[in-house]
Amino acid sequence: MKRKLRYAIYCRVSMEDKQTNENQRPPLIKYAKQNKWDYKVFQETESSRKIRPVKEELLKKLWAREFDGLLIYKLDRWARTVKEHVLEIQELVESGIHFVSLKDNVDLTTSSGKLQFHILGAFSEFEREQIRERTLDGLERAKRQGKSLGRPTGSEDSKPRKTEGYFKREANKRQKVRRVK
Repeated sequence: MKRKLRYAIYCRVSMEDKQTNENQRPPLIKYAKQNKWDYKVFQETESSRKIRPVKEELLKKLWAREFDGLLIYKLDRWARTVKEHVLEIQELVESGIHFVSLKDNVDLTTSSGKLQFHILGAFSEFEREQIRERTLDGLERAKRQGKSLGRPTGSEDSKPRKTEGYFKREANKRQKVRRVK
């Protein structure tokens, strides 16, 4: 008897208070059920460009072969740069992990899926760079107009800042330094 494939489902939003995984999770679960996969959902609800603790945990589980595959909603939910896409996903695929991007219709077991993956990754990075350039242009315009940028001196946030991300980043930095030494 053939065993069911076990898939990790990864959902990510950048800001918990402004976005929700509810647009991603239901169609991913439906797809996994249609394919008769066992699955576990991993949800990143607040991330930054460099820190994504849920993704890091998931990658460790994938490397340990706890899952046969990875199912994501769109490529831009997994990685933000072409380099990140190519390196991480190529390593996963080469180690035998199946990779499916639902909305992008990418199946990396085919040559056309691999080509589409690289093209979509390039467009994702292009879009991110466009947003960055527009933001920098807006900041430059505001400076020229004499506007004060950033938080006013002496102001405080209206909500308390989370500290667990800071502590995790610092611990990771110390760990990397120890490995190098």
